[in-house]
Amino acid sequence: MKIALMCPSSGPWNGIGKNKLFNGRSFRFSMLSLLTVARLSPADSQITLVDEQVDSIDFDGDYDVVGLTVMTATAPRAFEIAARFRSRGIPVVMGGFYPSLNPHQALEHCDAVVVGPAMDAWPRLLEDLTAGKIQPIYHGNPNGQIPCDLPRHLLSRHKYATTSATYATMGCRNRCRFCSVSRFYDAHHYCRPVEDVIGEVGTFDEKFFIFVDDNLTQDRDYALALFRGLAGLRKHWLTQLSIEVAWDDELLAAMAHAGCVGVFVGLESFNDKALGTQDKAFNVPQRYRDAIARFHTHGIFVEGGLMFGFDDDDAGVFARTLKLLGTIGIDTILVSIVTPLPGTALHEQMRDRIRDTDLAHYDYSHVVFTPKRMTADQLQAGADWVAYQYYRPRAILRRLLRWMVTPQGLSHLIYPLILNLAFYGRNWRFGLRGYDPAVRPAIPNSATLSPTCA
Repeated sequence: MKIALMCPSSGPWNGIGKNKLFNGRSFRFSMLSLLTVARLSPADSQITLVDEQVDSIDFDGDYDVVGLTVMTATAPRAFEIAARFRSRGIPVVMGGFYPSLNPHQALEHCDAVVVGPAMDAWPRLLEDLTAGKIQPIYHGNPNGQIPCDLPRHLLSRHKYATTSATYATMGCRNRCRFCSVSRFYDAHHYCRPVEDVIGEVGTFDEKFFIFVDDNLTQDRDYALALFRGLAGLRKHWLTQLSIEVAWDDELLAAMAHAGCVGVFVGLESFNDKALGTQDKAFNVPQRYRDAIARFHTHGIFVEGGLMFGFDDDDAGVFARTLKLLGTIGIDTILVSIVTPLPGTALHEQMRDRIRDTDLAHYDYSHVVFTPKRMTADQLQAGADWVAYQYYRPRAILRRLLRWMVTPQGLSHLIYPLILNLAFYGRNWRFGLRGYDPAVRPAIPNSATLSPTCA
């Protein structure tokens, strides 16, 4: 069977990975979702893997089926791609977060949808396709059976910052209202056998790799066993987890000893009330500084995710946040605008306030709803302003000097430095500057409300 597996891009991000950075590679790591689907396909399949951020799609390709992994922001582009192949009589299957949370909307543009993880669903779908009886919806569940031995040879290594990316776990038991992960995995957290993970990481010929897990340490006993196994491999790695790990001395020490040099944590806000409305009250802003210091003590840098546009945010939130960022010792930040993704609890909560139904704008960089305590223009300008101010060259230099006097010194400096420069480059590429809306007069929300996304 000839199978094409594709990851669409969209809008300003289309082809961004073709702008090469380090040694001719793009600042992007490999697509584990499609590699997993490829691994689940019959061994004699002829598989073509296409990442539209670094590759071009051959719309004249000879395929028996096309599979698309779809995020909300890439859905419009996925629909275009699907239409082109379906016009040639080639069946198209969609999976990923958007089709899983909105299967009937996706089915208007494809022949079948895989809802949830593809582990047991994809093989069944291919069997039905071969028999000529493909069904519209297939429900998947990993049941702990996360495949290993992914076919990384399908990737062009020189196109990525690293192809050494993997996952030890999938999903998250938290139910943050803005997040699609808990709904995709039905608030479950699945773990691969530790020996499988250690064996796979041992095959990486690069010293650095990435765990793309949503919450690596949610199962404490599993995480400890994993870290003990990783310690002997002498590699450096990054991951994503909850900031609560900072208060677990044993786990934090084991993680550092295993080679962790950086973590992404979702801070989201410095406002307790805003966090509470999103079912994320386990974050305690008053403890951010101490938590980050504990990571630093173990040589682990911290990237914090921040979101603007919660109902308790007013026009002054941007300057307040920027000031607080200067006090907690954070190493790098990812600035996002609150985005009510269709299918999430937040979308249901904001349904009557959605003003923009263009799914391409649901990329955490656009305002798609009417904020409560500021205008949409203020929210957009303020978020852009925080990103611009935080990544000004002078601010990066200050953080660079701080890193140089840490116990690890230059040995771990490269990782936060690369991220800071990458975000600076992003701001420059898209011309992000914004302004502090607290010092400019408000501009009324001018857009009229559109029908809400289903």
